[in-house]
Amino acid sequence: MTTFPSITGKKLLSVLVMLGFELLRTKGSHHFLRHADGRSTVVPIHGNETLGPGLLAKILRDCDLTREQLQKIL
Repeated sequence: MTTFPSITGKKLLSVLVMLGFELLRTKGSHHFLRHADGRSTVVPIHGNETLGPGLLAKILRDCDLTREQLQKIL
């Protein structure tokens, strides 16, 4: 079984912006992103805290990305 990479919200946000996601708005620590093709997700940024594996899996599903694609970009 492969494991999820340890990644912070800040780093994931920068990766998603590189992939074409646009920051729509921010409410507190939650950053709302949308891609031109309609995909959207919310990324919480809590300092340097890493995202849990369940939350990271949900964000990747929302963005139609796999763990392998994310690790290749990182």
